[in-house]
Formats: sequence, C-alpha cells, structure tokens
Amino acid sequence: MADIQDEAGPFLPPTISPPALLSGVSQTYFSPIPPQLLADNTPCCLGVDEAGRGPVLGPMVYSAFYLPLTLSDPLLKQKHSFDDSKVLTPAVRLSLMKELCTKDTELNDNCGYATSSLSPLSISSGMLKASKAQIYNLNQQAMDATIALIKGIYERGVNVTDIFIDTIGQPAAYQKKLERVFPTAKITVAKKADSLYPVVSAASVVAKVTRDIALEVLWADWSKQMRKRKRDDEAGLGKRAKLERGDTTGTNGTDAMDVDEPSQTQSGSPKPAEEEDEEEDVETNEAMAWGSGYPSDSKCVSWLRQNMHPVFGWGPECRFSWGTAKDMLETKGGVKVDWPEEEEEETQKLTDFFMAKRDQAEVDVDDLGTWFGTPAGVECF
Repeated sequence: MADIQDEAGPFLPPTISPPALLSGVSQTYFSPIPPQLLADNTPCCLGVDEAGRGPVLGPMVYSAFYLPLTLSDPLLKQKHSFDDSKVLTPAVRLSLMKELCTKDTELNDNCGYATSSLSPLSISSGMLKASKAQIYNLNQQAMDATIALIKGIYERGVNVTDIFIDTIGQPAAYQKKLERVFPTAKITVAKKADSLYPVVSAASVVAKVTRDIALEVLWADWSKQMRKRKRDDEAGLGKRAKLERGDTTGTNGTDAMDVDEPSQTQSGSPKPAEEEDEEEDVETNEAMAWGSGYPSDSKCVSWLRQNMHPVFGWGPECRFSWGTAKDMLETKGGVKVDWPEEEEEETQKLTDFFMAKRDQAEVDVDDLGTWFGTPAGVECF
C-alpha cells in the first residue's frame, strides 16, 4: 500500500473526499484543465484505467488522464517513466501523483485527469437485487463510469481526438460500444493497455494511488472507532468496579456513573493529551490488518472473520455482494434473515377499460348496430 505519511504530513489527493468515503458515497473528481489546452484547442489523447476491480474491501476507482497528443511519449514515458501501476513501487507512484497535484510542475501544467470512485455500498446495492432483471452488474457499472468520465472531460472543453482504454471483457465488443457513444474520436481498446500506452499508464497510477489512500483513510477511521470503543469499555469497567467497592462518588463529589475517568499510566497519573495523540498517530500508521483487501489475501479473510457483526456485517469498507462476505454472513455466525417475497400487484390492461361487460347489462342490439362500436353512455361525459 502507498505510504500516505511523509515529512510534510499525510498526503491526501484531491480525488478523495473523506466525508463521502466514510459515509459510503461514490465520488467523482475533475482536475482543473490546463489553460493552454482550452486556449489553443489542442488535440489531446486520453487514457482510462481502473484499480480495485476484484477486492472485497475498498472502492473501485476509474481514472481518465489526458494531455496534448504530442507530449504523451516524451513527457510521460521518456521523462517521468510512467508504466503500469503494478510495476511501479508505491513510493514512485506516490511521487508521480504528488507532482501531478502540485502547481507549476510540468505534469500539472500540461496534464489533466478525472476519477470516479465507486464505493463498496454503491457496487453492492447495484449487484444485490431481488430479480436478475434488476441487477446492475460490475461490467455495466464500469462501462457507465468510463463513459461518464470521458463525457465530463468533453463537456469541459477538452479537444480529445484519441482515446485509449484498458479493456473490460472482449476488446472488440467494448470498442464498438464506445465508438457509438463517441463517434468523432479514434478509440483503441486493448488488453494490457496500461503497459502499451503511456497515457493509460498515467491513468493507472492515478487510480491506484487514489484507491490505496482511500483504503488507508478507511483503515484510520476504523482504528479510531476501535480505540474509542476500547476506552469506553475500560471506562465502563472502572465505573462498575467502583460500584462493587461501594464507592458511588466521583471526582468533586459527583456520581461515579456520571464521570469519565481520565486515562491512567502505570504509575496511576493521568496521561497527557499530547501522549494520547502520539499513541493514536502510531496506531493509525501501523500496517493495515486487513492486508490488500483481496479475497485471496489471508489477512483480509482473517480480518473479515474476526470483525464481522452478526447482523450488520461490516462498515463502508466492505462489498457485501462479494462471495467472501456473503458466505461469511450466511455460514460463519451471521443471523439468518428471511425476506418475504413481494406479491405482484394485479395489473389491468388498457383494453379492459373499453370492453363492455355483457353480463352486467344485457342489451338487445343487432349486428349492424355494433359494427362501429358500442354506443357510449352519458356517464362518459
């Protein structure tokens, strides 16, 4: 995982909004467009790639990256050595992302990017539907995110002439779909595009760094909640012990049940606030116990098993639609929930409204009289 802590403090890219992330909301970000791209209507190439398609934890991030067509190789490949994000080290990826986000750097002055972070909640709610016809599968979610990013860049005035995309499924079918949506652009969809085209490599780096830091933000929040729960439990035990000793008064004569006891060191003196803050920083920066977030990672599976609530499962970090999570909830101690099937409401055809019910009113009419239809009564007017 990318180390988000450096000498200047934690690095949080603009592609992440912690409040949205922690509330389980998907988020989209478009970087400022380099002014010269709009002023000169410069022909640009655009690359799209994703990070986090397979994990059970964390968002799936799609990224679109663009720059002048003539700068793709010299700026990205030759000067900054962009490559498939899986090939680059976390430190190199983070360094490239920082330069991209820093004003008055060559990358920031010539390049733009956008991200769509699909939250675990959004992914799961689309995939967990009562009927198959309603399911919003992962491929369709990915396709829609890709199209939305490209449309958003076009709408902001960027002259995109060439589009390169790392494939979802069969490249030919995917490319035809995109060509129908963007008929004026030259579109190339290929497997391993993040290794073949520098602009896709750059998109890969943006997506990977965004996802890695999003996971660390989620971990820091989860760790904070666990520390608070531990302190609350310890405070509750302390109050109970006082009551068992018959001591019902707290500091300054107040009721012991209404007082939060200060944190104590081994010598019995309260911990300074600075020391508690330092301890929290240390714990936050520890390696994430859930590992990479992939179902194949034993750390991830172990964390899921040890921290599963029997009813609610996990928090905003988990994709409940993944088999790993569903199986644990159904077979590893989760409470079984039966959802009653909704009865289909009776529907009435439009033609039923116009059909006469002969059993309600027997009317003697000849064949010629009904040739042009049944006469309407005054109730229709």
